[in-house]
Amino acid sequence: MSHARSGSPFDDFRALIAKMPPVDAEAVAAVRKRDAMLTKPAGSLGKLESYAEWLAAHQGKSKPVVERPMVCIFAANHGVAAKGVSAFPASVTHQMVANFSAGGAAINQMCKSFNFGLRVFELALDVPTPDITEQDAFDEAGCAATMAYGMEAAADGMDLMMIGEMGIGNTTVAAAIYHALYGGTAADWIGRGTGVDDAGLERKRAAVTAAVARLGDSPRDGLEVLRRVGGREIAAMVGAVVAARHQRIPVIADGYVATAAIAILHAIDPRAVEHVLIGHASVEGAHRDVIARMGKEPVVDFNLRLGEGTGAAIAGAIVRAAADTHNGMATFGEAGVDEKG
Repeated sequence: MSHARSGSPFDDFRALIAKMPPVDAEAVAAVRKRDAMLTKPAGSLGKLESYAEWLAAHQGKSKPVVERPMVCIFAANHGVAAKGVSAFPASVTHQMVANFSAGGAAINQMCKSFNFGLRVFELALDVPTPDITEQDAFDEAGCAATMAYGMEAAADGMDLMMIGEMGIGNTTVAAAIYHALYGGTAADWIGRGTGVDDAGLERKRAAVTAAVARLGDSPRDGLEVLRRVGGREIAAMVGAVVAARHQRIPVIADGYVATAAIAILHAIDPRAVEHVLIGHASVEGAHRDVIARMGKEPVVDFNLRLGEGTGAAIAGAIVRAAADTHNGMATFGEAGVDEKG
């Protein structure tokens, strides 16, 4: 069911989602044909084989590659943080962005270790979105403009995008998105985020309850949920994921907050996130439930809950290993190895 209005700022995004390039079945078939000839028992590399196929499907290449991987971190602040829903003040968002620039964060070390590129997108850190317990996070034009800004992340010529975020209060915003999309109660979706105590967890529950209650019985269209209870980093990630699909760039999403952007798109059209892997299963909130609702599985499950794209980066290293292994292995004929009798 379409909720677009004639001339709506969201119309262009709905059109882009509707016209996403299909899976490249020929590229997948080529990968499977080569895999059958490689010097190993069929299926013996397990999920690594499926990751090579996934890359081929969305890069449109019979020999998928990961030569220009990029971690993209989107940073924003949230008015709801003033409700005491986080263990840290909103100033930490600014400070962590500076830490990323100085090379001192966990994600910097991972990018160095894996030889990944890193870009940080700051989204009006000095102007938090309104408190979603009291008013909408955006008007349509503002939400559309933020998604459009996020689309610029796909302009660097990368061949694998890994998305992550930074924003004090954004696990509250992500929980509100999940509650709005999937129902239940706020308690079903919240977690301790940066480490709030019991009182902070109750404030968080109350904030998510109030934010979603404002929606009333209105249709829970994905973009409307994003506009009303979302955040700038989540909107920018939605835009980045849409642009990546159109440029044949596979995407790995990080954890609990980044997955909220994927859930928004999945709610609009499940096919819109075929090119997305979920990097890891966070211990935050009901992240595993969200992943399952989208019919996906995490690449790794390391009990992470940091954000910053760290889980996506670890998953990206595994996916690159899958591509390198597929392309670099010899076939039975090339190696002079007898095939199965």
